[in-house]
Amino acid sequence: MLDTKARHLVEPAIDKAAILFLKSGLTANFVTWVAFIIGVTSGIFIYIEQPILALIVLWVSGFLDAVDGTMARQTKTTPFGTVLDVSFDRLVEISVILGLAFRYPESMWVLLILSVSIIYAMTIFLTVGAVTEKNGMKSFYYQPGLAERTEGFILFSLMIILPNYLLIIGLVFIVVEIFTSLQRLKEAREILK
Repeated sequence: MLDTKARHLVEPAIDKAAILFLKSGLTANFVTWVAFIIGVTSGIFIYIEQPILALIVLWVSGFLDAVDGTMARQTKTTPFGTVLDVSFDRLVEISVILGLAFRYPESMWVLLILSVSIIYAMTIFLTVGAVTEKNGMKSFYYQPGLAERTEGFILFSLMIILPNYLLIIGLVFIVVEIFTSLQRLKEAREILK
């Protein structure tokens, strides 16, 4: 929801970074790789009990993830760039979940269910994007929902900084993902008739 409704608030910073990187000769795919490498370290920092570093690398990665898309749209988007972007996003999320699971094994079951709910929500998102003829700002149809990347980052951040409430936050996150899945299924039924 925030990616769709509030992007305009951070768009100036994203645009400036994209222009700077392009002028520096960087490509969108290079920035995608950098965002990925930075982002996956978040799980390591969670595991070694460095929550502030985990938050910093997670959010820097998320910012660069927005910048790489803007760079691609300002030059030329490629199907492979889209594959890298979407798949690397999931690996960053997996890193956070694994870091939390290994640091707090007593909460592993909620993190496993959370993983399943994210996989299902993303399966709907990607399948609708692949089979619909609608086009959006991205190189595929972007199906908005209650839980988009920013909401995920906010909930992951709360899990990282409030580990005593990991179970409760995880359960809320699961409910948000289930709601988003149902929301996307309903929209898919309407647009794919």
